[in-house]
Amino acid sequence: MSDDRETDTASESSYQLSRHKKSPSSLTNLSSCSGMTSLSSVSGSVMSVYSGDFGNLEVKGNIQFAIEYVESLKELHVFVAQCKDLAAADVKKQRSDPYVKTYLLSDKGKMGKKKTLIVKKTLNPVYNEILRYKIEKQILKTQKLNLSVWHRDTFKRNSFLGEVELDLETWDWDNKQNKQLKWYPLKQKTAPVALEAENRGEMKLALQYVPEPIPGKKLPTTGEVHIWVKECLDLPLLRGSHLNSFVKCTILPDTSRKSRQKTRAVGKTTNPIFNHTMVYDGFRPEDLMEACVELSVWDHYKLTNQFLGGLRIGFGTGKSYGTEVDWMDSTSEEVALWEKMVNSPNTWIEATLPLRMFLIAKISK
Repeated sequence: MSDDRETDTASESSYQLSRHKKSPSSLTNLSSCSGMTSLSSVSGSVMSVYSGDFGNLEVKGNIQFAIEYVESLKELHVFVAQCKDLAAADVKKQRSDPYVKTYLLSDKGKMGKKKTLIVKKTLNPVYNEILRYKIEKQILKTQKLNLSVWHRDTFKRNSFLGEVELDLETWDWDNKQNKQLKWYPLKQKTAPVALEAENRGEMKLALQYVPEPIPGKKLPTTGEVHIWVKECLDLPLLRGSHLNSFVKCTILPDTSRKSRQKTRAVGKTTNPIFNHTMVYDGFRPEDLMEACVELSVWDHYKLTNQFLGGLRIGFGTGKSYGTEVDWMDSTSEEVALWEKMVNSPNTWIEATLPLRMFLIAKISK
């Protein structure tokens, strides 16, 4: 492969760990803090549908709601009226503090968490709220609507009280009856679809390890890892037909903000071409055993970034500098790319890898 990088952009950072090598205390500190993960950074919605207490309370009762597609606004309206005979989270006082949460689900993931207000101290809450989704009808017909009822306690913990799922693909939108309020029995949680199994698209990239960036130097220099993010293919659409994606890179266990690099955002396509090369220096041969390249793809919308999926490229040993870490979890394909790069210095090694879900390591200061 020729090295005529038609790079739109390039960026450089240093891999900071070699500095910490002499003082084990700061090193462990670095490794352990990056071993911690934060749910919040995984844009709540993908994970939070599974967070909370399942199975502790019996599921009983019914929910009354109606759905309608408003053509003039290109909006789905979910009218949540009320629930009756819910399970009691507070058994002694026979009451709950329930609210209703809705999602649109497709094979691409979850979209648009909406919630009603919480109604306190009742098993028969009345909401009369409309939850709105701006979405094209064609896309809506590929989705399922999930309504779930939850009890929120004083410590802000959620307990699952039941759910209803409607398949919008087979829904008869023209039937007047379907716009009327109807009662639906609440059901047990269906087993969550393994997040891994969802198709989250792919990334085409190339890696290169350059052991001696300045040849001919008498003193041993540290090497560089070059990461060429070429393009992504078939990214999931979480917001109807809109997508404005970019790629972030961190070399774990260094989670400092200054080690984080990102591409520019590319809009209006599920197959964005980035052609961005990132260079990290400060690598000694032994660091290649301990480090892991975390590439994450994000959809930028207004003030929020939604995590679409990513790669973790390393040896996947579960450990880094002697500390067990959960981010050293590369798949066999990711390990194969890293091995090839390590074994073929000064050569671009190209691959197209499937994106997957994981918890993003927290940024340290």
